[in-house]
Amino acid sequence: MKARSIYGKSPAKIQTALKTAIGDDFMPTLAIVFISIKQDRKAVREILAAQDIDVFGATSCGEFVDGHQSKGQIAILLMDLSRDSYAIVFEDMGARSIQAVAKQIAGSAVSNFANPTLILCSTGVTPAVELFDGTTLVHELSEAMGRDKIFFGGMAGDDFTLTGTAVFTQNGETNHGIVALVLNADKVSLNGMAITGWKKLGISRKVTHSKGKLLYSIDGKPAVEMYLKYLGKSEQGGERDFHLLNELSFEYPFITERENSHEILIKSPMNIDHEENALVMDMEMKEGETFWFSVPPDFDIVEEIIDEAKEVKNAAGGDADALLVFSCAGREPALGPLVSMENEGLAEVWKSPMAGFFTYGEFGRAKNGQQHVHSTACCWVALKEKSN
Repeated sequence: MKARSIYGKSPAKIQTALKTAIGDDFMPTLAIVFISIKQDRKAVREILAAQDIDVFGATSCGEFVDGHQSKGQIAILLMDLSRDSYAIVFEDMGARSIQAVAKQIAGSAVSNFANPTLILCSTGVTPAVELFDGTTLVHELSEAMGRDKIFFGGMAGDDFTLTGTAVFTQNGETNHGIVALVLNADKVSLNGMAITGWKKLGISRKVTHSKGKLLYSIDGKPAVEMYLKYLGKSEQGGERDFHLLNELSFEYPFITERENSHEILIKSPMNIDHEENALVMDMEMKEGETFWFSVPPDFDIVEEIIDEAKEVKNAAGGDADALLVFSCAGREPALGPLVSMENEGLAEVWKSPMAGFFTYGEFGRAKNGQQHVHSTACCWVALKEKSN
C-alpha cells in the first residue's frame, strides 16, 4: 500500500494538492480527512468523489500532516488500499442509544470481515453540547466484537468552540454519530498505543460528594476552593469569566486509576458551576473514588513516546505504510511545541506519511493495556498492508 499526505487552507488548495499527489504510480482509493469546522466539507467531499476516492472524515481542533501543523485548515492522508481490504461503516445515531449503535457497528464489522479491526471516529459533543460518551462506546464495542479486537481513533473536534462536531463519509454526514473504517486484519496490520505522560502530584485524594459530572467536595472540603487553592488561583474562584479549562485544567487535570487495573485515566474539570459551587467534570467522579492532582509532562515525554514507538516497531518487524495520530486537544496548549515534536518524531520512527488531528477524546490501548477511551493522550496507530 502506498500513502501520501496533503494539506490545504481551502478546498481549492486541496484540489491542487490532490492533482499533484495523484499520478501513474499512485491512484488512491481512500482519503482520511481531518478538517476544521470553518472549512467547506461538502466541497472537499465532492473533490474526492470526482476522483472516485472513498472518504472517512472528522472535524478537528487543529490538524496536521508530516511537516505541517495548522488550525482552521484541512489535512488528508491518501491511501491506495485495495477495496477488498476495507469497508466504511457510517451511523447517524438519531434517537438511538450508544449501546444500540455500537452493536450495529460491531455487526457490520464482523459481517464484512471474519477478523476485523477498526479506525473509529465519533462526534465529540452531542446536540445538547455535552461530551460524547466515549466510555460506553468503547465498552459496548469491545463486548460486541470481542475484547481482543483492536480499534484506534478519536472524537471529533470543533476548533474548541463546543458548538458542534461532525463525522462524515463521501455520501453522508452527522453531528451525532460514528464513522468506522473497518479493516481486514488478515490483510492490514494495525500497531499503536495511547500514552499521556501526566504524572501524579502529592498525596491521593478522595471524592466525598458528587452527583453525575458535578464534583462538590474533595476530602470533605469544597472542590472548587480546594482545586483553585492548590494551584494558586484562589482569587479567581468568584470570577464568572475565569476560563477554568484554558487556565488550569489543560495542564492540571486529575489522575484516576481504572477499575480492576493499574492503568490511569485522566479526568478534567471543564468549568465551574457557580450556582452549585461545584466543578463540572468531563467524566463522572463517583463518591469514594480516589484520585491525584497532576503535573503535565516535561521534555522527556517526547523521548518516552519515541522510545515506545521504536519498541512497537521492532516487535512489528518493520516500517509502516501510513500513520494516523489522534492527539488530545488539551496537549497543544499544555505542551506547546512538544506536541509537534511528538507527531514529527512518530512519523520519523515509522518512516511513513502521517496525518492526524486534535481530538475531544482518544480511542486505543495503553502499553499492555485494554481497549479504552482516553483523555490528554497521544494515541497513534501505524498501518501496513501485509504481503501475500
